[in-house]
Amino acid sequence: MKSEKQNRNTRGNRQSQLKKKALRFLIFVVPSILVTVYFFTYAFDMSLEIASKYNEKEELEKDLDDLKEKEQELSTDVLKLQDPEYVARYLREKYYYSKDNEYIIKLPDKEHKN
Repeated sequence: MKSEKQNRNTRGNRQSQLKKKALRFLIFVVPSILVTVYFFTYAFDMSLEIASKYNEKEELEKDLDDLKEKEQELSTDVLKLQDPEYVARYLREKYYYSKDNEYIIKLPDKEHKN
């Protein structure tokens, strides 16, 4: 009888030890895995966002360069338009204004010749 009781106790002891191990596994390992997966997912999302911001920065820098170029052209135009001789010549060419006793003849552009 004692061996049967000891057998039952050892079986019960093993089962309780297995339950404790399973409980420890659930308490420590599963949350650790979940936290690890969360951080890897977060890191991946951040790397995508960083790449997106880098591309946006490159586009904005290109736009800035274009705008600086345009600003330079406009500054040059402002300086030219302060010269009365340039303004007179520009108006004659662009809007076909002429001086007294002057005829304007428009010749075809070189691009339109076949």
